[in-house]
Amino acid sequence: MRIGITTTVPIEIIYASGNEPVDLNNVFVAHLENRQLIEEAEIAGFPRNFCAWVKGIYGVARRLEDLGMIIAVTQGDCSNTQALMETLQADGIEVVPFAYPYDRDPYLLRREMDKLMRRLSASAGDVEAVTARIDQVRKKVWEIDKRSYTEGTVTGMENHLYQVCCSDFEGDIDAYERKVDMFLEELNRRKVSYGEAHFKEMIPLGYVGVPPIAPEIYGFLEGLGARVVFNEVQRQFTLPEGHKDLVEKYLSFTYPYSIEERLRDIKEQIRERNIQGIIHYVQSFCFRQVEDILMQRHLHVPILTVEMDRSTRLDARTKMRLENFVNILQERWKG
Repeated sequence: MRIGITTTVPIEIIYASGNEPVDLNNVFVAHLENRQLIEEAEIAGFPRNFCAWVKGIYGVARRLEDLGMIIAVTQGDCSNTQALMETLQADGIEVVPFAYPYDRDPYLLRREMDKLMRRLSASAGDVEAVTARIDQVRKKVWEIDKRSYTEGTVTGMENHLYQVCCSDFEGDIDAYERKVDMFLEELNRRKVSYGEAHFKEMIPLGYVGVPPIAPEIYGFLEGLGARVVFNEVQRQFTLPEGHKDLVEKYLSFTYPYSIEERLRDIKEQIRERNIQGIIHYVQSFCFRQVEDILMQRHLHVPILTVEMDRSTRLDARTKMRLENFVNILQERWKG
């Protein structure tokens, strides 16, 4: 059956059980009627001042009639997930909780994984085999990411897409690997992705925070002469530390835990990729907006905080702020 997920979970277990994971976030943002999905959630009773991502997930879950169940992350993702779970259960959808321990306790994480394995009837041997198979694909996505900042043949949008889809590998590991292989072959033929402007002349930016509800931000920045060479959370979806053990893999996944580990990772990538400025994306009505205080305090590069609500397109004000930010960075860069 198809199993919906509200964010990254140990998909190795889902695949090992013979089922297909579906990242509801990716379905929502790519949906041609994503604005209508939000409105459908509001018609069902969700308040206006509520996270658009949660409303979008609800709308998608109601539309996808072939979902057998949904695995919802109740700790380590969104503070509104429990309310979403209860609403979906009231609508007759089976919801299975999964929790990342805030203190990164390996025993507690192992217990959560074991519960999920029992619930989906996945054997330890099958999980181990699937883990090794998925790791082969992850390594290829790491190569795409590396080429985005070492040779400039990968656009910010492409880097975002290939990494964000590692949350579920689009429901088919083999098909996704073929897609990645074709893209890598294209990169070998491709010169520079940014037209006449050499990528070394473009301002290298980092994007931190949850994936954008308006992915056009990448192309817009490139039109201004800047390039996103680091997508923080999307990169974490690929489990870049490369641990063999499944528990260790998801203990090193920074997003569900304290911001301290996220900041460490971001600082390392700022140095590695020569990042000159950070776009910190925050979703309206999300508790993670408060994390901007710590981002501003601890990341010693210019930061622009971009907040969006329900629109999946950049508005005029956001475009103007991005343009001003890039102009300031260009003056510093040239100086």
